[in-house]
Amino acid sequence: MAHFAKIENGKVTTCIVVENEDCGGGNLPESEAIGQAFIASLGFDGDWVQTSYNKDFRGQYAGIGMTWNGSVFHGPSPYPSWVLNDDGLWDAPTQKPDGDYCWDEETTSWVLSE
Repeated sequence: MAHFAKIENGKVTTCIVVENEDCGGGNLPESEAIGQAFIASLGFDGDWVQTSYNKDFRGQYAGIGMTWNGSVFHGPSPYPSWVLNDDGLWDAPTQKPDGDYCWDEETTSWVLSE
């Protein structure tokens, strides 16, 4: 099965599943163009981007409300200081220490949980 996300203004609005045969049975990037043509032949308009259920490409598996930035699918940033990585996940500016710590955006640091 191949999975596609409809993108409107950079956001995922719909997700569908397409049979591998309807995507040429190949791999990205060839499968995407064939799948997009198949989706259009069904009468679905818009921009459709292939996503990976197993997260093999394009960051996270697309879900409604997620963002497509042209490279990866990702959810919202948990904090303004965090940075999006190549896997579509948000990283803190500093590594979390071992133990029971939580992020403090005001100081942009990890603080021991009480």
